[in-house]
Amino acid sequence: MTEASFFLGIDAGGSRCKARLVDPNGQILAEVESGPANARIGIERLKTALIEIAEKALTKADIPHSALPTVVAGMGIAGITRPGMRAAIENLDLPYRCRAFDTDAAIACLGAHAGADGAILILGTGSIACIRDGDKTSTIGGYGFPISDEGSGAALGLSGVRHALRALDGRTKATPLSAAISKQFNDDTAKAIAWMDQATPYDYGSFAPLILDFAEKNDEIARSIVEDAAKHVERFIETIFAKGAKRCALVGGVAPRMIPWLRARTTSRLVDAAGDGLDGALLLAGCNRFQGKS
Repeated sequence: MTEASFFLGIDAGGSRCKARLVDPNGQILAEVESGPANARIGIERLKTALIEIAEKALTKADIPHSALPTVVAGMGIAGITRPGMRAAIENLDLPYRCRAFDTDAAIACLGAHAGADGAILILGTGSIACIRDGDKTSTIGGYGFPISDEGSGAALGLSGVRHALRALDGRTKATPLSAAISKQFNDDTAKAIAWMDQATPYDYGSFAPLILDFAEKNDEIARSIVEDAAKHVERFIETIFAKGAKRCALVGGVAPRMIPWLRARTTSRLVDAAGDGLDGALLLAGCNRFQGKS
């Protein structure tokens, strides 16, 4: 077996795929991004995406693609728990050495606590909690939009679009938020419906910053949407600790903007994340970038 010259951490999610290439000492050589690379896109498309992200990282680091056989990869892949998917991924003929696979939530939890036990609540396009206790990893929620993903960007966006449509109908009072969302569809419900027929969770999540902006400006409906989301987040956190988690970090793109809406007794129980999902993927690959750090 060829010795590892490089370690590659891959976070293959529903919205985008990220990768970090490091040398054996953990020094970052390149960080790159591409489109979705989760289990839902199909095994062959996933294989292509995983190869392309590795090649992209090597190119950015000015390393020839012939070095791929010396790359040891750790990967967190959204949807890997789908029936038969883990075995299918493990059997993929990839050009680099694949050390380990896990879910994207599991690598995020590993990175957040530098490989130690703990829990995370991810608030991004979707939402999911992950608890790590020794060799056991469990999750809460994360069943997919729209039946799950409470407190997430997609859930915020869905509530915002619903409010805008009701305001156009006259079923509820129009607010600056509803006007801003309706404007995206030229105040035309038919256009909103046509958009809905093709919309992805990411599309709904694109409205989340707007909703949070208006909530901070005291828009009545925006505040009610965000306050409801905060209740779901707090319930997530209560459940995490009820299941025995030693500590919990809130991570994901929506997390920083949700924290001010949580009660002080909730935020006081949270810890800062030590690292991210790519750090967790590198831990899976056998590269511990946290060693020697306080």
